[in-house]
Amino acid sequence: MSPLPVPASILPHRPPFLFVDQIHELTPGERAVGSWCPSEDEPFFSGHFPGRPTLPGVLQIEALAQVGAIAVLTHDVGAGRLPLFGGLNKARFRRQVVPGDELILTCSMGRLSARAGKGSGRAAVGDQVACDSELMFVIADAG
Repeated sequence: MSPLPVPASILPHRPPFLFVDQIHELTPGERAVGSWCPSEDEPFFSGHFPGRPTLPGVLQIEALAQVGAIAVLTHDVGAGRLPLFGGLNKARFRRQVVPGDELILTCSMGRLSARAGKGSGRAAVGDQVACDSELMFVIADAG
């Protein structure tokens, strides 16, 4: 599959809180793979950290959640609804991510029902894992 831009009709996030540039693979309700290339112009880099810009771990987790949301929202269970964070477990940060790195974001659903779900996410730069985590979410009505 050729990379696709993130469809605004599916994911409700917008800049400056959209952390997925492209979708590379998608199996609705099961798995999504996307990418994000944070640039040096991102506003958080100027304060995190001056002289040594580092992508905050919480934004890596949010990027994983956004890719997972695409897998949920393209499935019948999530269509027209809103997945919200319910929690995370076993989050680990293993590599610094800096401006210009391409972060490959993979999120696989382990459980998905009409009300909630659980998935696992991994963010990598090349063949090096930057972070991984289990992600729990609830699925709310969008209105």
